[in-house]
Amino acid sequence: MKKVGIIGGGAMGSGIAQVFAQSGHAVVLYDTNQDALDRSKQNLAKTFEKLVAKEKYTAEKAQEIQNNIEYAADLNAFASCDLIIEAIIENLEIKKTVFKNVEDIVSENCILASNTSSLSIASIASACAKPERVIGIHFFNPAPLMALVEIIPAVQTREGLAEEIKALIQSVGKLPVITKDTPGFIVNRVARPFYSEAIRLLEEGVADAETIDYAMTSVGGFRMGPFELMDFIGHDVNYRVTESIFESFFYDPRFKPSFSQKRLFEAGFYGRKSGRGFYNYAEGAEKKAPSQDQALLEKIYKRVLVMLINEAADALFLNIATKEDLDTAMTKGVNYPKGLLQWADEYGIENVQNDLDELYNYYHEDRYRLSPIIRNMVKANQTFY
Repeated sequence: MKKVGIIGGGAMGSGIAQVFAQSGHAVVLYDTNQDALDRSKQNLAKTFEKLVAKEKYTAEKAQEIQNNIEYAADLNAFASCDLIIEAIIENLEIKKTVFKNVEDIVSENCILASNTSSLSIASIASACAKPERVIGIHFFNPAPLMALVEIIPAVQTREGLAEEIKALIQSVGKLPVITKDTPGFIVNRVARPFYSEAIRLLEEGVADAETIDYAMTSVGGFRMGPFELMDFIGHDVNYRVTESIFESFFYDPRFKPSFSQKRLFEAGFYGRKSGRGFYNYAEGAEKKAPSQDQALLEKIYKRVLVMLINEAADALFLNIATKEDLDTAMTKGVNYPKGLLQWADEYGIENVQNDLDELYNYYHEDRYRLSPIIRNMVKANQTFY
């Protein structure tokens, strides 16, 4: 593929444009808002000034890459593109309208892709006359820095297209994983317990946010604790994703949102961006010191970990992705210290079973139900690797 069209001049669209331009592709970046296009061009120029200063590129090479990008306010600029990637607002009806309009302009062989993080690719494809050419290509933010890309074929996607896109994504220096078209794909599905079980521990009074975060970073080796991370992402984003996945899974209790986060969302306490979330970011505000009780820290870490492992195992049980792609997605998409299935082997599959059975027997809640694959593996004395 030689020419790539990007719909949306925001941070994600601009980042994807940079990725392809750096690999020598001709890129058309489209937005209906001329100001957004101007900002994108200016921000890219600043980015390459810094890269030149760091001697990552020569000034000539930096200019050559920037020249690979054409900025357009007219959809007709996509007429000669081989691939279109949509990176606009997460609204299904708007995306469907855009795809329908684009299909009237591009060639019959042009591939149409969505960068959606959670919406159904099958539903987006249904708006097209040729749904077999539609696929999901989900980059992570910021696209130029994050290695992972989820590739999501829909039920309508033609045989072999996912592998073609995988090769293309590898050619631009990214790490692709292929996942079924299910809510949250891999990362946004498997990561839910990192947030939800941490909040549950807080709501039950097991520990405060500072201690739970400390347990996950000091014992678990995660780069950020769940409350720090939710405040960093923003509750306007993180809560909505949780709510969307809960609804999309037909209200499966495993994905149930929390009132604690909903109230922050309703109050406009979005986290760092608003100055308050689970933590107070006002000038002079101090966090409490976390507990140093090692037994408590270990209890917190284990409870969150086994919930994460169970979610990854269940995704494998339901053939959402291969075990290798599941582990790659979590280490490269959200920087987990280890792949969760590899972690399960180290922790002990039987220990995972026992811990989750203990939680289920105590709560009698479906959120703690053990994935059948784990029980089957314990019976057969198997490991994931």
